[in-house]
Amino acid sequence: MTTSYKTQKKLLIFTFLFIPVTLLLMFLIYPTFKLLQLSITDWDGIGKTFQYIGLKNYWNVFFKSPEVWIALKNNFLYFFIHLIMIPVEIILAAILCKGYRGFKFFKSITFMPYIINGVAVAYMFSFLYSPVGGPVNSLLEHLGLGFFALNWLGDPNIVNYSLVSVSLWRFSGLHVILFISGIISIPPEYYEAADIDGANSIQKLKSITIPGIKRVVQMVLFLNVRGALQVFDIPFLITNGGPGFASSTFTTYTIDTAFKFDQYGMASAMAVVLMLLICIVSLTQDRLTKLRG
Repeated sequence: MTTSYKTQKKLLIFTFLFIPVTLLLMFLIYPTFKLLQLSITDWDGIGKTFQYIGLKNYWNVFFKSPEVWIALKNNFLYFFIHLIMIPVEIILAAILCKGYRGFKFFKSITFMPYIINGVAVAYMFSFLYSPVGGPVNSLLEHLGLGFFALNWLGDPNIVNYSLVSVSLWRFSGLHVILFISGIISIPPEYYEAADIDGANSIQKLKSITIPGIKRVVQMVLFLNVRGALQVFDIPFLITNGGPGFASSTFTTYTIDTAFKFDQYGMASAMAVVLMLLICIVSLTQDRLTKLRG
């Protein structure tokens, strides 16, 4: 018996969707529900059984763990400094789009830090920031600025600024490249018309470039929020959250809670909170961007 056309069409659709849907269920949907389940238990990550304790883990996250608020404050520092650097990144992208000699070379150099392995970046800056014989302090002393030589990773008051500088060095290049792609997509006729009207560079940047890369700015803001809340490798590899909890971030403290303190239930609750924070901040940011037109 010949299979009807509709049946063949359904079989074809089922065949194409079976593998991606199965992978989605295995690696996204099931782990998410398992995370939600564990977040309301006292599981220690070792025992075969656990008790359901309701929302106690969420209560402990917000009201019984001052380290969580220290970590969130550090996350906010990453977000804020990356945020105020966005105008600088846009201006740098606009300059690189002028087509000056060596444009491709500088574009490659700008993007290079992003593709370097995070472990290599961590070891490199651990050496640069070394208080004894470190290149940063040695350079300052050579320039007669020895009074600026500090314990960049050992002083709780400056360690986070040192780590945010590493984050800026690593990720700003990616943002610049994204802004360049946005600027290149703007029709050149707009700039030609502005030249005829006698607009200067600042007026063209304000009236053509920034409105033309609005979608790219939104994407960079989302990456900024997600990256700031999930920052992990730089503080974990360079300082391991120290000294004390001074450079701990929400993700590093979640890892400590799970693997050092054997509190998988609370770590799961923290992961859920992180997920909700990213959604809330991103939606708020998107709404504010739309309101501004």
